[in-house]
Amino acid sequence: MAVLLHRLGLSAYRRRKTVLAVWLVLLAGLVTCVSVFGGKLDDRFSVPGTESQRALDTLSKTLPATSGASAQIVLTAPDGRRITHAPYTTVIARTIKAAEEAPQVSAVVDPRAAGAVSADHKTAIVQVQYTVPNTEVEKSSLHALEKAAAAAEKDGLTTSVGGSVYGSKGVEIGPSEIIGVLVAMLVLFVTFGSLLAAGMSLLTALVGVAAGLTGLLALTPVVGISSTAVTLALMLGLAVGIDYVLFILSRHRQQLAQGTSPRESIALANGTAGSAVVFAGTTVIIALAALSIIGIPFLTTMGLGAAAAVLIAVLAAITLLPAIAGFAGDRLTPKAGTRAAHRARHAARAAGESSHGARWVKRVVSKPLLTVLAAAGVLIALALPATDLRLSLPDNGSAAHGSTERTAYDTISDKFGPGFNGPLLVLTDVKSGSGIQAGTHVARKLEGLKDVKAVLPPQATSDPTQSVVTVIPKSGPESVGTDQLVRDIRETGSHIRQATGTSVAVTGTTAVNIDVSSRLGDSLLPFVAIVVGLSLILLMIVFRSLIIPVKAAVGFLLSVGASLGLVVALFKWGWLADLLGVPHTGPIVSFLPIILIGVLFGLAMDYEVFLVSGMREEWAHTGDAHSSIVKGAQHSVRVVTAAALIMFTVFAGFFPLDNPIIKPIAFALAVGVAIDAFIVRMTLVPAVLALVGRHAWWLPAWLDRALPDLDIEGASLQKAAPADQKEPVLTH
Repeated sequence: MAVLLHRLGLSAYRRRKTVLAVWLVLLAGLVTCVSVFGGKLDDRFSVPGTESQRALDTLSKTLPATSGASAQIVLTAPDGRRITHAPYTTVIARTIKAAEEAPQVSAVVDPRAAGAVSADHKTAIVQVQYTVPNTEVEKSSLHALEKAAAAAEKDGLTTSVGGSVYGSKGVEIGPSEIIGVLVAMLVLFVTFGSLLAAGMSLLTALVGVAAGLTGLLALTPVVGISSTAVTLALMLGLAVGIDYVLFILSRHRQQLAQGTSPRESIALANGTAGSAVVFAGTTVIIALAALSIIGIPFLTTMGLGAAAAVLIAVLAAITLLPAIAGFAGDRLTPKAGTRAAHRARHAARAAGESSHGARWVKRVVSKPLLTVLAAAGVLIALALPATDLRLSLPDNGSAAHGSTERTAYDTISDKFGPGFNGPLLVLTDVKSGSGIQAGTHVARKLEGLKDVKAVLPPQATSDPTQSVVTVIPKSGPESVGTDQLVRDIRETGSHIRQATGTSVAVTGTTAVNIDVSSRLGDSLLPFVAIVVGLSLILLMIVFRSLIIPVKAAVGFLLSVGASLGLVVALFKWGWLADLLGVPHTGPIVSFLPIILIGVLFGLAMDYEVFLVSGMREEWAHTGDAHSSIVKGAQHSVRVVTAAALIMFTVFAGFFPLDNPIIKPIAFALAVGVAIDAFIVRMTLVPAVLALVGRHAWWLPAWLDRALPDLDIEGASLQKAAPADQKEPVLTH
């Protein structure tokens, strides 16, 4: 691998104009495709093969109104007045008429006909139904409903508009993300001590991100891609893009300062640091692509889209960066007398032990047992809240305070009960006979179930053997009670089918979300096993060791546990929620743990390779297990610190978004990177290596012969390089 990447870097340097032109043409072509063919994003959650999805697919044909998006206009009378009295009945009638005239609306239900008037007669809900999913509802239609609500407000009512139609938020980019990029630029400048080098890193990463995002958006007409998939691809593409360029460019500048020519230096950097970048990127790509095995379409596109963004970031780092470095030439060489030049001059000397990174590692390995116990204790303590992890998909109850959909949700919960925000649809189907009669029988059976607040009369469909019974739970859509009610209805339905032959299926948005969360929860442990097993194999191949892969896997699990613990403490228990601007506490986004595991796995392997490969190289040269830890980490600690800070900043930049899916994912990734880089990789790893000593590098001879040699550290380049060029080939 190292030789191939060396040749690639050399070729890109020589043909820099061609390489740059190819990237620009590719980017221009993708932008053109998006502008001409780009479609809409699809934020629907579906779980093929589940009872709820099969029933929903059936209803889309026999009763389309129940399968499309819905909206709710919530109207509340002033204190001391009733919504059912004049003049408010006239206001409601005008609101219904205005809603019926809105584009794409298929039906509007009067509150009195639907029983949607609160017990105190102060609040009423106008139900609005679409035949299309929320992603296809035009903004003009939603604006028409909001305009109708505003007109009612002028007549003295308090109004808000909510419903599933507000589920799609699209891609939200704001000041916080821009600030995150600027902070990353500052970290790069401090790391390199050069505005040119920092700018090159950011430019290369941004070109890769732009190519990845436009490529993903260009597929929207043929593939259902969610706004969350696009945002995740943006987060990952930007974070790893900057980091991968940082690793290669820092190696390049060290070699330039030691006298290597720009052409040979970038080729060597591409062959050594670039090999680690390719390895690290491959692990991220594999982990994200593995999300497709779960069998949930939106998660598959999310994983593959993010994996594609990482792939393009890797390609940009090993092709576009050498080309841009060719244009910069020796101007990237650290100026004499600067700190960057001083660090590069002493990079290969024992005096390098005076660096901050080496001093930290030296303290860690001086008392390894105490360090291991302290670090492990902290991680286990942080992970304890994760034992209370419960998964669900967010609804409008997770929207920002003050938003119209959140106001509508809270008003409905207060006036009608939380279950009114998540009704369950029960599809009945009898082989012969009247569907309405069968539905009436089923409704009577369901009324006696625990957590049922109300059961509405059955509704006919275009199929005379079918009917739809609406069940209103006592508890909210995210509650354990509603989850249990779905299971109870299915159990009761099984008895009904055996006794009468009438099939019963629970569906609706709430049931689909419960099935999604259940599928993801069931997939979590197998996915962890796949990822951990993969890490053991990959690290065994790279480091020719048994101890290091096991230590890395355990450290990775501790990082994931600690990250999930902090997520539960903030987003479920509400610790510091007001201070950090978290608008809602409750269950955790159901696919957050799997996304966290997939992403953090790749990043953990990334830092592991860059830190431990230098230690292994020192061990190979000196045979001194203790000193190789300090000397091998003295240069990589600084680069990994900068990389972790950049990743933390980029992920944290998405945290302020008022998106109930992106906010917890951004938080989990930000704290996960910080925990894994600083507590696990820079503290726990060297302490464990110091404890086990020379046994850390032991591998049975038969296994060593059986495993392939990926040459991540570029040993083949060191052997092939002339004598005067071997010295600049540095550790990671």
